[in-house]
Amino acid sequence: MLDVLPYLVAGWVFLVGCYGLATSRNLIHAVGCLSVCQAGTYVLLLAVGYRDKATAPVYSDIKPGSRPVVDPVVQALTLTDVVVGATVTALLLALVVQISKRHDTVDPDELSELRG
Repeated sequence: MLDVLPYLVAGWVFLVGCYGLATSRNLIHAVGCLSVCQAGTYVLLLAVGYRDKATAPVYSDIKPGSRPVVDPVVQALTLTDVVVGATVTALLLALVVQISKRHDTVDPDELSELRG
């Protein structure tokens, strides 16, 4: 059961974010829910790269292959995911600020000029 728990947590966090995104009536809340969805991907990536009783992948003091190490690629992908997520969140919040300035609302239903 403990092997599946991180994957269940990642799925639950992602689904909570998707539910909030689908039911949001505020653009700022929608951006926050999108960030929660992104956090689910962090948990998933870290769960994929976890190895029980593994050490950091620094080979200065050990011989390669002598003991298990954590996969550094997954850690790098998670760090990249964090940076991209922060950038996307900042960009979306800047767009929400501009929408709020031009239309005096952050409710997506009241933005009739943006409908196609």
